[in-house]
Amino acid sequence: MINSHIGSSFDDLLKIEGIHEEAHAHAIKRVLAWQIAEAMKRDQISKSEMARRMNTSRAQLDRLLDPDNDKVQLDTLQRAAVAIGRTLRVELA
Repeated sequence: MINSHIGSSFDDLLKIEGIHEEAHAHAIKRVLAWQIAEAMKRDQISKSEMARRMNTSRAQLDRLLDPDNDKVQLDTLQRAAVAIGRTLRVELA
């Protein structure tokens, strides 16, 4: 018996299951949420201060920082990047 999956990658499995793009988008959001939270921690920026800098509510900031919530708008990410002194880069590869 030969296992046809030996040598396959995790990406291959996700593609076979038809969830590669969804999983990739979710992973990107998790990383962005982590990067923003780490910058806030490093610079000692409270959630209230971050929300003020972004000109948004704490509830919206909480949604942005929630790694499981992958529904976030680009303008929100842009405001978060500016609030922590970073730039947001989006590119097609």
